[in-house]
Amino acid sequence: MVKQVLADVWETRVESPFPGLTTHAYLLTRDMGNVLFYNTSQQADIEHMLALGGVRYQFLSHRDELGESVKQIRTQFDAQLGGHLNEQAEFAEVCTPDIVFFKRQKLLENVEVIPTPGHTPGSCCFLVHSEHNRTYLFTGDTLYLTDDGWQPGMLSFSDRDALLESLKLLQTLQPDVVFSSAFSGFSGYRKVSGHWSDEVQQAINALKD
Repeated sequence: MVKQVLADVWETRVESPFPGLTTHAYLLTRDMGNVLFYNTSQQADIEHMLALGGVRYQFLSHRDELGESVKQIRTQFDAQLGGHLNEQAEFAEVCTPDIVFFKRQKLLENVEVIPTPGHTPGSCCFLVHSEHNRTYLFTGDTLYLTDDGWQPGMLSFSDRDALLESLKLLQTLQPDVVFSSAFSGFSGYRKVSGHWSDEVQQAINALKD
């Protein structure tokens, strides 16, 4: 079942879409309607979300999170799906989004969309000002968590220069807790214990090397 990791954040069970990749999705519970960040195909977890108030919005950080369960979540909960303008061709093959991201903007009262191209052309991060006086950053695969810290989501198809600029943008934020989609190691999220700027600099240095 989904596991509560913070007062208003629930983590789905780990999935492995293909060898070497592990992911979680995260449900943010809000009085104004719950938001599911990323995607899950775990049927028991999707059913459990009903008891947590359902899913009002599902925001995907990039095209790799598309799957048949996106259609199920939309139908089962009457959820509104969000995705970036630059990846509409990929979305159209699965499920056309109700909300199209195209710039940095606050779409919900406490959720801000931050386009961060590089990993893919339409990669986005999400900054949440929690009702519990914390700031959460959902990085998708722009930054992914390892046991050694945060690493850049640089793959063969990624745009290195765009990713570098996106990391510099993330470096200016001040989150309290950061959640990636893909991860390697023990956990997909981590509380910021020191200076976030320094943690992102590690990823920037790795990208430059």
